[in-house]
Amino acid sequence: MNAIEYTIDSGGTGDWPADGTRPGDLEQLRPLPRISIHAFCESEAVQRLMERCGQDRRMAKVSLRVTGGGIAAAANTFAGASTPNLIILETATEPGALLSELAPLAEVCDPSTRVIVIGRHNDIALYRELIRNGISEYMVAPVGMADMLSAVSAIFVDPEAEPLGRSLAFIGAKGGCGSSVIAHNCAWGISNLFSTETILADLDLPYGTANIDFDQDPPQGIAEAVFAPERLDEVFLDRLLTRCSEHLSLLAAPSMLDRAYDFETGAFQPILEILQRSAPVSVLDLPHGWTDWTRSVLSAADEVVITAAPDLASLRNAKNLLDALKKLRPNDKVPHLVLNQVGVPKRPEIAPDEFCASLEIEAAAIIPFDAVLFGNASNSGRMIAEIDRKSPAAETFAQLSHLLTGRTAIKKARRGGARKGSGEARQAVAEYFRSCTRRAGIDEATGMK
Repeated sequence: MNAIEYTIDSGGTGDWPADGTRPGDLEQLRPLPRISIHAFCESEAVQRLMERCGQDRRMAKVSLRVTGGGIAAAANTFAGASTPNLIILETATEPGALLSELAPLAEVCDPSTRVIVIGRHNDIALYRELIRNGISEYMVAPVGMADMLSAVSAIFVDPEAEPLGRSLAFIGAKGGCGSSVIAHNCAWGISNLFSTETILADLDLPYGTANIDFDQDPPQGIAEAVFAPERLDEVFLDRLLTRCSEHLSLLAAPSMLDRAYDFETGAFQPILEILQRSAPVSVLDLPHGWTDWTRSVLSAADEVVITAAPDLASLRNAKNLLDALKKLRPNDKVPHLVLNQVGVPKRPEIAPDEFCASLEIEAAAIIPFDAVLFGNASNSGRMIAEIDRKSPAAETFAQLSHLLTGRTAIKKARRGGARKGSGEARQAVAEYFRSCTRRAGIDEATGMK
């Protein structure tokens, strides 16, 4: 039988698998270490399962190959090649013949190689015999993605390891919509409300405003970490952090134009990993942009918050972001949407209900426009709750802090100072999506090209 190798596409499809895996089912799983996995699949269902696993962000460091065939194909493959860290085998062999069929593979396997078998028979005696003979795990088909990733994680992730902190990534649907202000207030709220050690990392190196918003002037910060990754450890990170409050530390951006800030895809990954080991919560303030490294950071974060203003450009960009992140994060919850600067006097706006309906998403928060409150906070280097803790905006940031840390479920977003959308705004929304459909060559009646 000829082995067929399937290429793993990190983009994903965004379709939910038939095994019942839903957004958030994999939240508690840690990222897998840098290992190699070779899966041999006899059925299309298991092939699709392994391909979906390969698209998950927790498998970002894993080298995965998916090959058609069963135990015999695996034995032939490794007769002349070294074995990977993990072999996953699908087989329909009867329990009585399974051990003898595995014997040729056992002769060519490296001692350190682990094996997971996916079988058809729910037989406890077979399970015990396989485990006694060195098989790491026996799973009964059909197998879900959460079960498969949990099984791999149980083998390669140390259960005694320190828990990883949660990373929360904030990005604006367009420049100037207030994503950084929301990130800074949420970071302050999480650290203050729950007495939780929190690190705010300003990833907008040329134009970051976290140092201004917290009235800080640190001599060093994130630039030293990203340009010298070989020096990065917990001790070095501690020297780069600036204390903003009892439980909040800042990894500030230089906010200078003395050099170009061009980064490769994984430039920030060492920083993100050490942040997760150093604090229960890390807040990542991303610039408005779409580069390889921003895609990488967004795909790796535990939660993503998109901030948008109630206008057509934000609607278009938010939709593109949601679509892109669904492909990048096929097994994670949908990003949270925050509508900011709602109710600017005399500005035509898209009503929040229409905005959210167009995106088919519920807003996590709707923040009314308040130039005096936000202006005073910015000019004094303080957070909204420090200026007026009873204001609707301060209450909204407190609710967001609860939501992002998993301490509450999403509620119907407060309207605040939201204005009703005009008929012109509604027509603009509809016309924009019609124009996108025409440019893509899609028939409006059938939805097909």
